[in-house]
Amino acid sequence: MLPFDDELAPLYTVGQVAGMLGVQPAFLRRVDVEEVVRPARSQGGQRRYSRADVARVQKVTEMTGEGLTLAGIRRILVLEAEVADLQRQLKAAEAKASEGGRPRAR
Repeated sequence: MLPFDDELAPLYTVGQVAGMLGVQPAFLRRVDVEEVVRPARSQGGQRRYSRADVARVQKVTEMTGEGLTLAGIRRILVLEAEVADLQRQLKAAEAKASEGGRPRAR
């Protein structure tokens, strides 16, 4: 697989992402400092965004447009990740239960 096929490959610079999303580079730096979206760093320390990061920044941009603060957005994203993890765990538990049949009542 080539790096540009990997949605997690850190390929895009701050300037490229700012241009793609129509935001200021300072906004991207602030989103990083506030730990809302944490891009990878190049060996020289420059921020490098993956396609997944760009999509997340786009979501953050929309949420700030709705009046949410970066701290509020960070909390929402953490909670969404927790819900997604719990849903995966539930699905795995349901699959395991269906494989072994129903547990017997004591």
